[in-house]
Amino acid sequence: MGIAGYGAAHSAKVWGWNPEIAILFGTLCATVLSIIVGSLAIRRQGIYFAMITLALAQMIFFFCLQAPFTGGEDGIQAVPRGQLFGIIDLGDNHRMYMFVLAIFLAGFLFIWRVVHSPFGQILKAIREHQDRATSLGYDTDRFKLLAFVISGALAGTAGAMKSLVFQLASLTDVHWSMSGEVVLMTLVGGMGTLFGPVVGAAVIVTMQNYLAQLGAWVTVVQGVIFVVCVLAFRRGIIGELANALKKPL
Repeated sequence: MGIAGYGAAHSAKVWGWNPEIAILFGTLCATVLSIIVGSLAIRRQGIYFAMITLALAQMIFFFCLQAPFTGGEDGIQAVPRGQLFGIIDLGDNHRMYMFVLAIFLAGFLFIWRVVHSPFGQILKAIREHQDRATSLGYDTDRFKLLAFVISGALAGTAGAMKSLVFQLASLTDVHWSMSGEVVLMTLVGGMGTLFGPVVGAAVIVTMQNYLAQLGAWVTVVQGVIFVVCVLAFRRGIIGELANALKKPL
């Protein structure tokens, strides 16, 4: 997400590329990085996988901090939104909103199609029992790498879009706390569900906006909500609702 944001912001501001080309370039940067990181990380599972990705993420953070084209701690500011396809002025917030909504819906439909495809069923099998999937003849490492790259590309698209919406690419998106925030959104909404992360993201972002006046205490409140959700709603919001609807009235 972070490296795509820098790529899109730099290409739009310094190279003067149109927004659609800048977003594609940012997504491409994220995809290439995902191939490299995924090739290293998928060799391990569980906590080791998490530690490898976290370590590589910190390397990216320090790279963005030191690289001359990223602006260091100031980031890349005043990123021009430009005109979509040379026609639609994205400087208008309503048009930008509709553009972001269209990208979100396209990405969500793509995820839905992947999950309900034979490829998605294989990924579910690997998630539930990797050894059994291997015994059936599937190259699990190859499928996990593909899933990792798809995830990275979609995150890259989000990061590229964010840099244009806020007209800023900063170290926030490459900091480890962003990874934790995404995990929190997923757990609050419901892991293993399609709508869960969407609901979780809405809850967390809304909470941040309304509790912004608390300053650093926002993270404390987030931690309390996370603990409550883990203890009381182990399946997340959507997971609990789905489970309740399955029960007879």
